[in-house]
Amino acid sequence: MSERTEVPKFAIVGAGVIGKHHGAVLGQLAGRAELVAVADVEFERAERLAAERGGRPYPSMTAALAAEQIDVVVVCTPTGRHGEVAIEALAADKHVILEKPAEITVERTDEIIRVQQKAGTLVTVISQHRFDPATEQTLAAIDRGEFGRLTSGIASIDWWRGQSYYDSGDWRGTWDLDGGGALMNQGVHTVDLLIAALGRPIEVFAYTGTLAHQRIEVEDVAVGLVRFASGALGVLHATTAAYPGLSARLQVHGDRGSAVIDNDEMAFFHATPAGTDPEEKMMGKAQPTSGGSGDTAAASNPGRLNDSHRRQYLNFLGALAGTEKLRVDLPTNRQAIAVITGAYESARTGRPVALS
Repeated sequence: MSERTEVPKFAIVGAGVIGKHHGAVLGQLAGRAELVAVADVEFERAERLAAERGGRPYPSMTAALAAEQIDVVVVCTPTGRHGEVAIEALAADKHVILEKPAEITVERTDEIIRVQQKAGTLVTVISQHRFDPATEQTLAAIDRGEFGRLTSGIASIDWWRGQSYYDSGDWRGTWDLDGGGALMNQGVHTVDLLIAALGRPIEVFAYTGTLAHQRIEVEDVAVGLVRFASGALGVLHATTAAYPGLSARLQVHGDRGSAVIDNDEMAFFHATPAGTDPEEKMMGKAQPTSGGSGDTAAASNPGRLNDSHRRQYLNFLGALAGTEKLRVDLPTNRQAIAVITGAYESARTGRPVALS
């Protein structure tokens, strides 16, 4: 890929809550990225975001593409419309940044992948927590073998969403546009981190329930088990019915070390550096965060949400310029979608589901 020297021009499609957040991130990247268009079927929302962050408002991406020179389309629509927007952008030879998850099924994700391969442009899926310092320290320790053989992991999202959250949009809590509930919408980031740590998932078994909300089609509680190609086992727990709401938590365990990341911060870290032996004794209480050859102090003070998004944008811009490798692509996000949709199929059938 040849290096770019001009500042790439961006369009945001979908000017809701997450679209506003992407506008703020682009504002932090002035001089490296330029927002030239904002599109939303509710034109007033596009007008408000464009007035705040720059660019011109449009009633659709089609109109924006016809009127503006655009390099990158940022897709912030409801999940069930990600594919149609991304495919239109790719067909116009644009690069794409997709909010998570890429789509609501593996098949629809594969359709985006096929179009991207034909277009030859870049697509990344927002997985900003892979760029948190705590995550990077954990994955680096795993890569160095400081956790030994990985044995298990837990992805837990203990959140609360009031009924007003689901009533705030007719697409929320629907299979067609939300693609699922607590596991797909709120839990996808933590599931993604579990996969980043433990590797390729090969089987999932799950139960789901709708226990604390009305007028939604999807689950507000999901629990499950995941088997990985390495032999490691994972636990899934995602809920929007844990009042008043706790945290998103990742635990990763091996026979030489463990890490616990709670709300993006390193809550526990212990690794056995290469060339040394782990202590052979019974342990049952968390010891002070220590060990390994990474920078624990830096990881215990991770960036804010905006900063993690900004770091993923910087990686995307580096890949666009040909100076970095894209760290999160469609096949990466496809694995998390496969686990989640496999969990839904398992809950429906009462049987384990093998993952392709």
